[in-house]
Amino acid sequence: MIFIILERILAHTSFFLLFLITLIFWGKTIYTRNEKLDHFGKKGMVIAYSCVTGFSLNRWIYSGHLPLSNLYESSMFLSWSFSLIHIILEVRSPNFWLGTITAPSAMLTHAFATLGIPKEMQQSAVLVPALQSNWLMMHVSMMMLSYATLLLGSLLAIAFLCISFERNTDFPVYYYDTKPSIFSFLRRDLHSSNREKKGSFLQKKFCLLSIDYRRWRLTQQLDHWSYRIIGLGFPLLTIGILSGAVWANEAWGSYWSWDPKETWALITWLIFAIYLHTRMNRGWQGRKSAIVASLGFLIIWICYLGVNSLGRGLHSYGWLI
Repeated sequence: MIFIILERILAHTSFFLLFLITLIFWGKTIYTRNEKLDHFGKKGMVIAYSCVTGFSLNRWIYSGHLPLSNLYESSMFLSWSFSLIHIILEVRSPNFWLGTITAPSAMLTHAFATLGIPKEMQQSAVLVPALQSNWLMMHVSMMMLSYATLLLGSLLAIAFLCISFERNTDFPVYYYDTKPSIFSFLRRDLHSSNREKKGSFLQKKFCLLSIDYRRWRLTQQLDHWSYRIIGLGFPLLTIGILSGAVWANEAWGSYWSWDPKETWALITWLIFAIYLHTRMNRGWQGRKSAIVASLGFLIIWICYLGVNSLGRGLHSYGWLI
């Protein structure tokens, strides 16, 4: 009984923290940059991560198996993965925009697990014989970590598309013609009124240039980190699929049976293989590769939730049908 109470306390505390952190990161980005808020957001993410870790360990202890056997547990693990990735990236490359993507992702997956899944599906149960294997930890943990990294990389690509939507290219600084303003600045024989007008025009031009440069820098960072994070998630997905094939052969006598989950996992793998191929061999960058990654975002959710929740195949949770 004490384990169940502790589990609920940790789950609700972590959700409240993630919700508060999401408000802080978005408020800090939209309205003001406050170092105290930024510090609180970073510390809050670490505390929320610790709470979700404690939740998983607590559930592992009283259930006797790794808490990755149903939709509720896997969704909590996905939220934990988003928090972990945030902490790692924050240590490696601090920036102001990371929390605006990772915090809502962790919060929404946590909300889906605690508020969206029926209570009876949140209960821990004895594993069926097919799941009583050491491959459970290897296969499911790799798949969920790959989902988290690929989803985050895809979200960065979507953010890139949203920011660069106004222009045909990624906010190039040289698109602003500053020669007339510089020319007027250098001329000495103008009247004072003309100089004031020219000066105002010059100030506006450089203001636009500064804003455009910041946007250009942001899009470059989003594109760069989207590529690096997807590059990390792809081998995790590959390991997850291969370990799942070995486990399937051990449990069902076949490495591949074209189960709906297996088929969509293969489609997911192909989408991100195309993304990496076009970036490394075709030199795609910016909008083209971001569109492919955005498509991968949709495919992952179909693979993770759409197939599982319809009650079809060996991997289904049988929630909607």
